[in-house]
Amino acid sequence: MIWIRILLLLVAAYLLIAYYIRDRGLFRDRIMFFGPIMAIKTERVGFFDWFQKFKAPLRAYATLGVIMVVAVSAFMTLALVLAVPQLVVHTPEPTGIYDPRNILAIPGVNQAIPVTAAVIVGLLLTIVIHEFGHAILARVEDMRVRSMGLLIAVIPIGAFVEPDEADVDAAKGMPKIRMFGAGITNNIVIGLACFAAMFLLIGMATPLSVPLVQGVYKDFPAAEAGLPGYSVITGINGVPVASQEEVSAIMDGTRPGETVTLTAEKDGIESTYTLTLSGWPEVLGRDRDSGFMGVYYYNAPAVKEHIGNVANLGLLAPLYLTIAPIDAFIQGNTQQLAILLADTPEQVAWEEPFPFFWGTVHLAFWTGWFNLLVGMFNAIPIVPLDGGYMMKEGVERFFERRGWSRYAPRVVASISGFVTMMLILLITMPMLVAAVRFVLTMG
Repeated sequence: MIWIRILLLLVAAYLLIAYYIRDRGLFRDRIMFFGPIMAIKTERVGFFDWFQKFKAPLRAYATLGVIMVVAVSAFMTLALVLAVPQLVVHTPEPTGIYDPRNILAIPGVNQAIPVTAAVIVGLLLTIVIHEFGHAILARVEDMRVRSMGLLIAVIPIGAFVEPDEADVDAAKGMPKIRMFGAGITNNIVIGLACFAAMFLLIGMATPLSVPLVQGVYKDFPAAEAGLPGYSVITGINGVPVASQEEVSAIMDGTRPGETVTLTAEKDGIESTYTLTLSGWPEVLGRDRDSGFMGVYYYNAPAVKEHIGNVANLGLLAPLYLTIAPIDAFIQGNTQQLAILLADTPEQVAWEEPFPFFWGTVHLAFWTGWFNLLVGMFNAIPIVPLDGGYMMKEGVERFFERRGWSRYAPRVVASISGFVTMMLILLITMPMLVAAVRFVLTMG
């Protein structure tokens, strides 16, 4: 498989570079290693002190964020608890979204995440937004920040800020919880804001009636003539056309059995096709007596209406959009949303309000997508995720006030262990069942 070769080449290149740096002792004050993971750090973090000027509003923001994170944490835990039994009863094959490579959020390896500038920039922005949240609230709560940096394992897989351990240990209750929750809060807030901006941008685009052939019907004239999907019809019998209405006006004057010469452009290349028209199938044409080419068009106005209906879902719209890359790139059912994710042929059917419009839409989508998923995942109450540390601090303070401190570690370990097991089962169940089926088949 091509993706495995690409991954192996990237891993090999990374390991050679990392080994060379480590073996030669290069950049000792800037680079350190955690096993195979390389951390590039800097201690120039004084600019975080500036945020201490805004302690009151930032604490209020972080406190509201804690409430939101607790709600998201409860939702994610409930979703895991409900999903795992269903997966045990109806275990799918390890293909599609359950393919092992799709567990990894690596662009180009995960089938739902293409390698585009918008994806890479959105991922890096998400990492920075998350870690800066921790650093800013650490200073607001008078915890020192020692360093910050990037974690690299083939590609940037994370970022980090390093608060002073003594200051973190000394902090108790809400100051500590606000600091741990700030990264998640930032991710969710920025994610929602990016999706809102994306919807506003789409509202600025004007759908056009370009005769863009989205597909052809099997065993009908266009298919038999070899007309490919996503071609733009530019002329019929030598008459130029620029809209679906102009095509329809010409076709209304034809009859089944007539031959027409169709010119169409795809990827900048114009080709000519000869079609012998058929009659309209009853399911489409009813009593129409004109000739039928056997094509269906991309309907940009309908797509804009569909996107508007998604926006009307309110706070449920971002949750709906989290499955859009899976639906478009893995399931193959775009629901007309692929245009939000990457460059597609459909863009010719839209009038762009300003240069680089679609690149801006894609950046807004992927920044929102990564932020929302990273925030929701980190809210899961598993140590060492941020949600786990928030849960740990909350349980310890709750039990401490009642004189039950000795029970707190057991409760934290039980909650974290149970949720961890649910998450592992959710990820590995398709692969485990497939392995068992293979062994039984061999037996």
